[in-house]
Amino acid sequence: MSSDDTPDAPESPAVIDRREAVREKALQVHTRQSRARIARRSGLGVLAVGVVAAAAVAVTMTVSSAGSKPQLEPATASGDGFVVADVVNTSVSTDIAAETDASAPAEPAPDAAAATPAEGLPSPTSTTAPPVEIRVYVDYLSAGAREWQVANAQQLTSWVDDGAVTLSYYPVAMLTAKSNGTKYSLRAASAAACVATNAPDAFFAFNNELLTRQPEVDSDGYSDTELANMAQASGVDSTRVVRDCIESGSYAAWAKSATERAVAGIPDTNGLALTGTPMVLVNGKQYIGDLSDPAEFSQFVLTTASDAYYKSAPTPTPTPTEAPAS
Repeated sequence: MSSDDTPDAPESPAVIDRREAVREKALQVHTRQSRARIARRSGLGVLAVGVVAAAAVAVTMTVSSAGSKPQLEPATASGDGFVVADVVNTSVSTDIAAETDASAPAEPAPDAAAATPAEGLPSPTSTTAPPVEIRVYVDYLSAGAREWQVANAQQLTSWVDDGAVTLSYYPVAMLTAKSNGTKYSLRAASAAACVATNAPDAFFAFNNELLTRQPEVDSDGYSDTELANMAQASGVDSTRVVRDCIESGSYAAWAKSATERAVAGIPDTNGLALTGTPMVLVNGKQYIGDLSDPAEFSQFVLTTASDAYYKSAPTPTPTPTEAPAS
């Protein structure tokens, strides 16, 4: 019999025991590894579900917050404009006079009561005509808006004090893209709304400051803190409230919407829409004269006032006469 046909010698009990021990150990390791894999998969699944759930909660809270926080509307705005109730800062006229023409002798601006109207036309006083409505759309980065304000601030002050006109300013933000990304026009319009809402007596002075101290186009403009400082210097009473309002941009969304509404169409006009600033309306009629000539604007106001007067004046009734006795 060849060696290949020799039957294998029987394994000893010790060898068999070692083999079984190794098999048992391998089975235990495999079981532990399988359990670990299952645990990891389960943990990742729970984590993924948690992340999705957290994201869903965050989105829900954001949407809910946006829906529950409506756009702030200035309480004192009337058709997106702010009426100048009084002019309390007497230093404004002096500042304007100094800036009107530094090289030439300053001439007094025409006064509403003293200006001489065209022959046969009444002056716009509270006794001879209804108050004239003046609406001014201003972008605080507009050079034309500054030019008009500097030229007319003195006579506007006189007219408001005399009760001859109702003067309203409409802050808009058409030049928002012209300030190196700082959105100065929008922030300035929002700041004006903050002052008009919380300190209306200081609105004319602050409005005047924004225009006469206007920054250059394509510059950063004033910061929110600087705008708040200007408001404080203009005489606001509620200093902290106004500062918080300006620095938080409370009315920025409103200013953007107000601008869009004006571009779409100006109320109470014959189809006018805002295409640039300043847009000055007198009883709904657009002034298209020289922005730097207060006498020309005064004449436009007087003429418009006389038109309103003659339209509103009652037609005289003929006095009946008795027929002579026959």
